[in-house]
Amino acid sequence: MAALLCVACLSLPIGLYIDARGEKAATLYNLWVHVPTAHHVVGLPIEEATEPVLQAEAAGTHQFTPWALFALLLIVATSLIADIFLFQHRLVQSRLAMLCCILLIAWYGVYTAFALMLGARFAADFQLTPWAAFPALACIFSYLAFRAILKDEMLVRSLDRLR
Repeated sequence: MAALLCVACLSLPIGLYIDARGEKAATLYNLWVHVPTAHHVVGLPIEEATEPVLQAEAAGTHQFTPWALFALLLIVATSLIADIFLFQHRLVQSRLAMLCCILLIAWYGVYTAFALMLGARFAADFQLTPWAAFPALACIFSYLAFRAILKDEMLVRSLDRLR
């Protein structure tokens, strides 16, 4: 479940930048920031083409500034999927689950840094989206898996003593 939440969060918008007029100035994703053509970044000139080459360019541009969010979430998602197949090595499995939980907490630190940095760059207020809670839910599920794996290991060791 935690891996599915991480994979879903990879492609969903995790934040919005609202300008002083109340319009959406940009949308933050894990891999890019989508900026509509009507808005511009403070201090950077707007380059307007006469005809957009792609349909996506007509709607705006993508800036790949927050790629670190994508990288962290991709590492966590692949680790959680690999964690499923480590059922014969319970201690390694539990450590990997806790490492994923720590990396998800680090994701929120990087997320906060990008939200503040890009907010100043776009001269807009940052607004959370509900999809930004997916990594927190994944962290909770990862921690619950960590506890369950350790309980399972303690049960197996106690049964070994009874033999």
